[in-house]
Amino acid sequence: MTQLLDNINFPEDIKKLSIEQVKELGDEIRAFLIEKVSKTGGHLASNLGVVELTLALHRVFDTPKDKIIWDVGHQSYVHKMLTGRKDKFETIRKLGGLSGFPKTKESEYDVFNTGHSSTSVSAALGIAKARDMKNEKYSVIAVIGDGALTGGMAFEALNDAGRSPNNLIVILNDNEMSISKNVGGLSRYLSKIRTEPFYFKVKEDIDIFLNKIPAIGKSAAKALGRVKGTIKYMIMPGIIFEELGFKYLGPIDGHNLLELENVLTRAKKAKGPVLVHVCTQKGKGYTYAEENPAVYHGISPFEIETGEVIANSGPSYSDMFGKEIIDIAEKDKRVVAITAAMPHGTGLDGFSKRFPDRFFDVGIAEQHAVTFAAGLASNGMVPVVALYSSFLQRAYDQVLHDVALQNLHVVFAIDRAGIVGEDGETHQGIYDISFMRHIPNMTLLAPCDYNELRKMLWYAVFEHDGPIAIRYPRGKGPEKLLDTPPVKMGQSLIVKEGKDVTIATIGNKLEVALEVQQKLERLNISAEVIYSRFIKPLDVNTILGSVLKTGALVTIEDNAMEGGYGSRILEMISQKDINIRSKVIGYPDSFIPHGSIRELQHIYRLDADSIYNDVLKLLNKKRG
Repeated sequence: MTQLLDNINFPEDIKKLSIEQVKELGDEIRAFLIEKVSKTGGHLASNLGVVELTLALHRVFDTPKDKIIWDVGHQSYVHKMLTGRKDKFETIRKLGGLSGFPKTKESEYDVFNTGHSSTSVSAALGIAKARDMKNEKYSVIAVIGDGALTGGMAFEALNDAGRSPNNLIVILNDNEMSISKNVGGLSRYLSKIRTEPFYFKVKEDIDIFLNKIPAIGKSAAKALGRVKGTIKYMIMPGIIFEELGFKYLGPIDGHNLLELENVLTRAKKAKGPVLVHVCTQKGKGYTYAEENPAVYHGISPFEIETGEVIANSGPSYSDMFGKEIIDIAEKDKRVVAITAAMPHGTGLDGFSKRFPDRFFDVGIAEQHAVTFAAGLASNGMVPVVALYSSFLQRAYDQVLHDVALQNLHVVFAIDRAGIVGEDGETHQGIYDISFMRHIPNMTLLAPCDYNELRKMLWYAVFEHDGPIAIRYPRGKGPEKLLDTPPVKMGQSLIVKEGKDVTIATIGNKLEVALEVQQKLERLNISAEVIYSRFIKPLDVNTILGSVLKTGALVTIEDNAMEGGYGSRILEMISQKDINIRSKVIGYPDSFIPHGSIRELQHIYRLDADSIYNDVLKLLNKKRG
């Protein structure tokens, strides 16, 4: 039987449908999403929640002439389906396939590249101002979630947009979630609006009543305006968006197509900035996603019938961090944990339950998280801040200015360091070494296995004084790659002794280095393998002693080569006026696209076989 979805390729196709057909199409889209994402993995719950909203947007507005900017962009799957990419959906998040986020190079319907939160209103305002300066005519719409609205940048943009005369529509997609359950005063405020919608009916009645009164003089009109304002605040205190300068429409049932289209049509005709408050359910249409939206926010391939993830069992680095920090907190009441809307992703769910008074989820607000931690540390606490590497970038100034400058004892747990794979350019964690190692007072470590992660955490909390960061990768790792002594400040370890070439590496790349060493050994090439537990401070004596012996150096890191670990070693060698053959292996000065971690490592020559060949080339040796 032919489905409606089979004949939908571009937005003009859905404009021909009746409202009942569009409702039926929504059901087909949900079934399509569940089927495809169950095989590829990806962001499911957020996309199930915006089906009707996306359909309404593309029916009311004339895209791509009208511009839709999706905040974060992980909820743009339906948008991609309706804009000519449905038949490529099997490739989403795969190497060379569709991105899981909006990409301007992918389609003219993708107006602005996104991937990090809270940016859409700023971008949309810039586009709207450029439109008006060029005397062009089209609508600009920013779609932002209530979770993204907790980011300070969103408030900066709303503050600016609200005083602007430019026509701009902001759609607040309110599902009470970012990745995990939203927190904070704004969340409570939106909850109050959702649960007390009678205010809007009363407000409309007041407006109608006042507007019907004949002109009775300016003073009386002003008095009536004050009365209207007083009634408004009595019924619903703190009408934030109206006070910022927006015309507020809502709250709207985000799954009622007719209501959505009517309100969006009103917003399209309005002058100045408009905010449309749409209430949706994250995961709508798939029971498992409705019940566990955090789990199904970014999900691996799963069984549709049971909701069970199809994946190898075993803990990840995030899981191991979460377990160990609980044991550490048991020993010291000063230890607190902080995350930015990521308790599940960073492994802190267990900590939040065990120590609810010592756990702080600050929402999508990395800058606040870091300076909040600095305040805690300045008053005798030991804050552990768990953030993804990609998101720590957003708080660089706070790390430098508020933590390092004051030499405060804040522990940074940098999750998802290195390549992360399918989420692509905006999420690859390959810059943290480059920007963290240039911060004075900062200490930076990277574990090669779970055992080392535990040792480093205990060292960071109980033996170190000052800012310290531990970077570790996404996914699983070995329990114990090698026996290691207690962590000592700045210490590197010679894991294998050799005389022909020095291979210096960090973190999870030690496993690859050892594999390369074994390959070389079969050709009677003796490689000395150095594991730098500390990226900063670097163990100068151990590395210099080795390269003076071997005369050749290869460095391996899961980071950009520019300003990274290998770069630091070469700087150190040049200062000593040592002449050796060298090869730095890491990621190039370019953005790394989406694809599996294994595929990307092979393409960028960070797999064992590629490194082996590079070492042979450096030594002018041939493969056996």
